[in-house]
Amino acid sequence: MRIIHRDKEWELEGRMTVRQAIEKVGLIPETVLAVRDGKLLTEDTVLEPDDEVKLISVVSGG
Repeated sequence: MRIIHRDKEWELEGRMTVRQAIEKVGLIPETVLAVRDGKLLTEDTVLEPDDEVKLISVVSGG
């Protein structure tokens, strides 16, 4: 699967959950949202080897 965050891309092998994929690329799951085909994914969604997932940074402020 391909994971995209800003200007970085990673290729990961096999099936895994969104949370596992985020952790595998070295990001903190609570700091990004995962989107596949324009749809928001939950952290327990299982990703397939041919998926392309975009990670969007969460920005908060007060």
